[in-house]
Amino acid sequence: MTWIDDDAFGPQHPFGPQTLAYGLVDEGLAVRVGNQALPLAELNLGERLEPLVKAENLNPLLAAGRIAWSELRARLTEIVTASGAPAGARLVSLSTAKLPFAVGDYVDYYSSRNHAENVGRMFRPDAAPLLPNWTHLPVGYHGRSGTVVGSGTPVVRPKGQRKAPDAAEPSYGPSTRLDIEAEIGFVCGGPVTSEVRTRNAAEHIFGVAVVNDWSARDIQAWEYVPLGPYLGKSFATSIGKWITPLDAFSAARVPVPEQPNTLLDYLVSEEPSGLDIRLEVQWNGTIVARPPFAEMNWSFDQQLAHMTVNGATVRPGDLFASGTVSGKNKEERGSFLELSWGGKEPIELADGSTRTFLEDGDTIVITGWAPGPDGSVVGLSEVTGTIRPAA
Repeated sequence: MTWIDDDAFGPQHPFGPQTLAYGLVDEGLAVRVGNQALPLAELNLGERLEPLVKAENLNPLLAAGRIAWSELRARLTEIVTASGAPAGARLVSLSTAKLPFAVGDYVDYYSSRNHAENVGRMFRPDAAPLLPNWTHLPVGYHGRSGTVVGSGTPVVRPKGQRKAPDAAEPSYGPSTRLDIEAEIGFVCGGPVTSEVRTRNAAEHIFGVAVVNDWSARDIQAWEYVPLGPYLGKSFATSIGKWITPLDAFSAARVPVPEQPNTLLDYLVSEEPSGLDIRLEVQWNGTIVARPPFAEMNWSFDQQLAHMTVNGATVRPGDLFASGTVSGKNKEERGSFLELSWGGKEPIELADGSTRTFLEDGDTIVITGWAPGPDGSVVGLSEVTGTIRPAA
């Protein structure tokens, strides 16, 4: 028994004591306990930790490094599982939660072979679905950190240049092929450094969150050759408002599927670094996909090692995302580009309507969870977004 009088707080709840996700509410930094939040500022956490949890966001804690993260998690586990309420402990609503950290650099990857091959077959039907570099390095691009927003923030339909295959010239206007990408994001911390080895990656990964990297496929298709994504990706990226610590996934570690070639030494992982996270995508309340993150072909430690191998630094507040999570089966595809096969196969929703890409007023909810210790469930905060008409 615990002092937290909440029937939802327990090992079978995604946000039980095995999870302890961090967020920011009106009362300050907090951890999520079931369907409520426990503010940290008034708890007795000791001289080392108290200044970190009284900050305006998570960034000072991110900078403090893994020793502080582990110490705080251990202390909070004691607090939430105690039989009596410790001094300063009180529970508040989740309703005021907001993006809990200031985002630094943002990198998005392309790490699902299933997704990459599907897109290759659609975009390059007369060529091999994978380009030669894909199995040798984690392909990615730098995104725009200023448009990373917390879950629930409306997404305005972007405008840009588009060119239909049979058109002589491009046109300008709102995207007509607005899409999602169901992804997992990694929030960075620890000391500022470059050339992070795979074995040291966990020293720089504070936590994990669900990400929706919204995509304008018609804008993207016209602009991406030869330099890659730009306006078709930079208008909005949504992230869950509660960051689940990497330490919570100890029971969810799985091997990453092997590449068909030998990896260069700096990309070799010394221990299983894949994560058995299951995602679920709802489109206007209809479940349309359940993408399996365990099938991703590049892991967070490989992504971070590659991101920094050229001398670029990783800093507290940096964010990188996995790229679209897609499985082998149709119902496991993490983008509507794949689910509708480029718009050729409409998706039927529960109300009888059909979709290929997003319409104004549509709402997307992406949720995630992973297996925890002793049969428990580790939760990831949901990501929601509703499409508004172009401005």
